[in-house]
Amino acid sequence: MNLAEKIKHLREVEGELRGFNRPMTQMEVVKTMQQELGVSISQAYLSQLESSKRLHLTASSRDLLARFFKVHPGYLVSDPPDYSTDLLTEVGQESDRLGTWLIANAAEWRREPILSELLQMLAEVEEPRRYLAVFRTFMELSIEELEAIIDALDMQEETE
Repeated sequence: MNLAEKIKHLREVEGELRGFNRPMTQMEVVKTMQQELGVSISQAYLSQLESSKRLHLTASSRDLLARFFKVHPGYLVSDPPDYSTDLLTEVGQESDRLGTWLIANAAEWRREPILSELLQMLAEVEEPRRYLAVFRTFMELSIEELEAIIDALDMQEETE
């Protein structure tokens, strides 16, 4: 992923996290950065980065964008042309990869506490794939049916 794609992706994620249900515009990023951090980059500079007219960030701009988007500054460095995020060798078991993914995403979604907690809990159980299979089955039910099941379980606990 190049720098332009990374910045666009961060605007998308930030827009969702802030409840816009859409990517933040470049102007929204600039204005919000100024309001929250007391300093900002220009919209024109951000546009040049996203259109790849500017291929590299200054160190201060990289640090500022990293603070605003809450990512490591190293994330905002373009990957070399032949760089791949795919592992070339198998590392551990598949469940380890899922556990690592769950933990990383629990941290990424920290602004959505319910989702973050669910991902963290899945990472900590012995067989997360079984839980996901059950969850998949529950998704076929209506929310009313699910609430009725929970009510029945709560009533059963009370009588025991």
